[in-house]
Amino acid sequence: MQARDLSVLISVILIVAMLIIPFPSWMLSLLIIINISLALLVLLTSMNMQEPLQFSIFPSLLLLLTLFRLGLNVSTTRSILSRGEAGKVVETFGTFVVGGNVLVGFVVFLILIIIQFIVITKGSERVSEVAARFTLDAMPGKQMSIDADLNAGIISEEEAKKRREKVAREADFYGAMDGASKFVKGDAIAGIVIVLINIIFGIIIGMIQQDLNLQEAASRYTLLTVGDGIVSQIPALLISTATGIVVTRAASDGNLGSDITKQLFAYPKMLLVAAITILLLGIVTPIGIVLTLPISVLLALLGYSFIQSQKVDDKEEDEINEEQEINEMKSPEQIMNLIELDPIEFEFGYGLIPLADANQGGDLLDRIVMIRRQIAIELGMVIPVVRIRDNIQLKPNEYRLKIKGNEVGRGELLLDHYLALGPGIEEDSIEGVDTKEPSFGLSAKWISEELKDQAEMFGYTVVDPPSVVSTHITELLKKHAHELLGRHETKQLVDHLKENYPILVEEVTPNPLSIGDIQKVLAKLLKEKVSIRNLPVIFETLADYGKLTTDTDLLTEYVRQALAKQITSQYTKEKEPLKVITLSGQVEKIIADGVHQTEHGNYLSLDPGQSQGIVESIAKNVEHLSMNDVNPVILCSPAVRMYVRQLIERYLPDVPVLSYNELEANVEVQSIGVVNIS
Repeated sequence: MQARDLSVLISVILIVAMLIIPFPSWMLSLLIIINISLALLVLLTSMNMQEPLQFSIFPSLLLLLTLFRLGLNVSTTRSILSRGEAGKVVETFGTFVVGGNVLVGFVVFLILIIIQFIVITKGSERVSEVAARFTLDAMPGKQMSIDADLNAGIISEEEAKKRREKVAREADFYGAMDGASKFVKGDAIAGIVIVLINIIFGIIIGMIQQDLNLQEAASRYTLLTVGDGIVSQIPALLISTATGIVVTRAASDGNLGSDITKQLFAYPKMLLVAAITILLLGIVTPIGIVLTLPISVLLALLGYSFIQSQKVDDKEEDEINEEQEINEMKSPEQIMNLIELDPIEFEFGYGLIPLADANQGGDLLDRIVMIRRQIAIELGMVIPVVRIRDNIQLKPNEYRLKIKGNEVGRGELLLDHYLALGPGIEEDSIEGVDTKEPSFGLSAKWISEELKDQAEMFGYTVVDPPSVVSTHITELLKKHAHELLGRHETKQLVDHLKENYPILVEEVTPNPLSIGDIQKVLAKLLKEKVSIRNLPVIFETLADYGKLTTDTDLLTEYVRQALAKQITSQYTKEKEPLKVITLSGQVEKIIADGVHQTEHGNYLSLDPGQSQGIVESIAKNVEHLSMNDVNPVILCSPAVRMYVRQLIERYLPDVPVLSYNELEANVEVQSIGVVNIS
């Protein structure tokens, strides 16, 4: 155990001992001086901190110091009533400080009590209550502000974590201070009660046990009691003042002393006004110019010196700012920043600013936080922060999403309208501006708020503009998730998996597969909308087959088969058969024969006529199923699945291609289309 920890434990034991064991007078005097020193140290520390959390131990320290002071009161009371003395310090405060006059000492003691109890303690208690309540009420807003800054790219994930921890610590601190301020209040009340007990019982003991008359007993015990009261109330007053400073202190860049001088003298001309006022006070009143002239001259000199100093500081600051701007423009770091690309950018015209402005009721930032969480749950990857900015080059109501500098989608919104998606019948039964729903390209109309209820009665699906744009962003991010998963992001996923599955990760990387190989497999899965959240199963498969082949296309097929349960649940509905388009034996043979093997991997090479014929047959089947409200799925053998996918990827990117091994055995499959080639 360290010496610091041991000293604190010994101090607490000493406090308990003071309540039980009689201490000699010299030790009481020493402890009283230590009490005053600690109170002074706490006051000076509270004045020099820049924010309350820098003195977060204060509530607990306040309890210990209050208990220490009460223990001293008990010990001095025992000494006064049993021996008629309480050490040199108490005697000095009872004679020298108050001049040996009991009444003067008692009045001074009462004044100290009034100052501490009514002025400082009462105010500190109220401020603690309000600060605790306001801090707790402000927590949700602060958390949302942190999330908004994180989404806007202003802060990093690590900085956001630190700020969230600080918000939680602030709530805990002010809650503790609300309770700790009651210690100070109770200490003041205890001081009054102890003084009254000492005086009353001191007189009784002096008259009965020591045969003193009333005047001698009152003089002797009252003087000691008042001295003891004052010597205990001075550190109590210092601690109360420190409590008030801590709970009223706002975060700043300097301590209390520098803030007071900086802010009090922030307007030097006001010192000149004060100097003139004090001078006139001495001239027009009987106070006399002799008393007011020195003070007015001092204020005038201070004002003049601060004005001159402010001019010099402003000039130097302007020169420094100009020099910094020139250096920043010349520095290579500034130029390097210009070539950096944000992973995700959301830009909008000035007419859509209310979407992102929380002061105007916009909740786009909060929606993007929820989108990132939703994608993390659905796809198993963390989407980078979305940089949000307005762009005057866009139309007022237009927006666009860019990934790594390239535009992947755009749309237009009418903020004072609702988007009504047609039910498929009687689509002209309501008036509105014809448009296309941006996420899925469905026919829709922008309708006014007055027609919202009518549209819902006609069977339209009515969506507000923020929901339209958030859905569009979600779909675009899902579609392009594989582009956002680089080696760095893959390394983060691997490190996270390693915390719980260290042996599994060690079997896969760095040998036989590199981070780049793993990234390619995960990206291929995401490209076909297969979630990578189940990383343990993916890595188990890579560990099994990574030693046999490093072909990422082949490894991806093995992983897909291992995720059969997940893929099956993704495309099947409960108690309904899976409706699929199958390939004829002729088409599968043509594709299998067209696969060429090289040392760099396998690739598909078909005659252009055959490729076109297969794609047209698939497109015809897909169109037929889509017209019957059936989501088309192509089912083929495992040997040709990835080549079929490669073949239709450019023309039909959203049509899933599954192999028989990717479906569970209990799934009912219904073939409602066959791909043939003439």
